[in-house]
Amino acid sequence: MDNIDHFNLRSFDLNLMIAFDAMMQEMSVTKAAEKLRIGQSAMSHNLNTLRMLLGDDLFVRVGQKMQPTAKARALAGPVRTALSQAQNALQATDCFDPTTAERVFRLGVTGEMEMILLPALLHHLQQQAPGIKLLSRPITADSVDMMVNTGEIEMAIGCKSQLQTGHFGEVLFNSEVACCFNADLVGLKAPISRDQYLASRHAVLSQTENVAGCVGVALQGLGIELNVVLAAPDFMPLLAAARNTPVIATVPCRIATQYAPLFGLSYCPMPIDVAFPPVTMNWALWTDKDVGLVWLREQIRTVIASIAPDHAVLAAE
Repeated sequence: MDNIDHFNLRSFDLNLMIAFDAMMQEMSVTKAAEKLRIGQSAMSHNLNTLRMLLGDDLFVRVGQKMQPTAKARALAGPVRTALSQAQNALQATDCFDPTTAERVFRLGVTGEMEMILLPALLHHLQQQAPGIKLLSRPITADSVDMMVNTGEIEMAIGCKSQLQTGHFGEVLFNSEVACCFNADLVGLKAPISRDQYLASRHAVLSQTENVAGCVGVALQGLGIELNVVLAAPDFMPLLAAARNTPVIATVPCRIATQYAPLFGLSYCPMPIDVAFPPVTMNWALWTDKDVGLVWLREQIRTVIASIAPDHAVLAAE
């Protein structure tokens, strides 16, 4: 969020923004004054003060009607949004009834959480809180801090790196990966050995310019170099590639458990012991007491607990 100049705002009468919004809605000094329950002279005074402060006429008479200037049109949306947010904040309560609540929750999710959490969470919420809607946005390690700080998202789910100070966070689960492949194309059967894994061609997740991806980088720390022939920012292209090409797609275990069978792929644990950062859920300090978000965080924990854990892949095939 941009820094707020509290000193300049303190010297600016925010009631003027209310007068501006009323004028934009009514396009009549008389009607705007009636809407605000003030005299017409007081309304005219407010508009004249705004014109002086903003250096623009804001509203001009064209024939028998008042028309907003270009500057007024540009201001209208942000002012309306700010007043709406202020009204919602003042009307906020500590009560949240999921059975009757109507609210849009803005979630930032990684590709992994997009595939394994959102479908299950939506199904759960439709039963528990039919008036709740989810607006999801993709997040990356580079974008997540800004998106939380600006309020673009209310929670970040799936991060594997520490967020900046000013955030709360908790571990949802420890991350493990699995190998997905077309047994007929690669000529292998699950489980595969370390030598078979290293001798194969690979498809990995990468959200940077590094073709090695997160898996390749982790293995480089062990002195191991993978032959990566495809690096993509999402998991679906990796699974699709493994279905049609003799490559091994290394993906999170929960992705493998749910989606590998849909692509006709065999899957098994990665035959090299590599430690990956845990998957976390993070939110800003100023949203910690939001009763709706407190409730939603608990629903996310419940849904995650119901999804097959990473070790379940060990029993596959």
